[in-house]
Amino acid sequence: MINANLMQMVINASNDGIVVAEREGADKPLIYVNPAFERLTGYTLDEILYQDCRFLQSGDRDQPALMAIRDALDNGGACRETLRNYRKDGTHFWNELSLSSVYNVADRQTYFVGVQKDVTTQVKAQQRVAQLEAQVAELKAELAALKATGGINKL
Repeated sequence: MINANLMQMVINASNDGIVVAEREGADKPLIYVNPAFERLTGYTLDEILYQDCRFLQSGDRDQPALMAIRDALDNGGACRETLRNYRKDGTHFWNELSLSSVYNVADRQTYFVGVQKDVTTQVKAQQRVAQLEAQVAELKAELAALKATGGINKL
């Protein structure tokens, strides 16, 4: 069995944000965040203790990923979703959230643990690729139209 000091060092050493929220209550209040969460969001544990993680969406709550997260919270399940969150300074970032349930020795769900990974670079790259693919498709359609009307010679 791993001792508590080693477990704390491991969690503190993680490059990904780790949060623990209570299962009880409608808001699932945060009771712990690791230093990586504080670096990622700009919020300290003292600032967000006993709040629901929804504050990270800063009003941007019309995201499809949030439905899956709410379902996992309500039904004690697990999920992995990517959503927009906002740092304390107001800048947004893309967050891949892996959410899991934690059970006590009586096999009763008592907490949730969330691991948050900043995937902003990957999401922006995917968005740029999609934009370029759309431009290529548009240019191909224009070229096909020109060919069909005889506007250009056959290539």
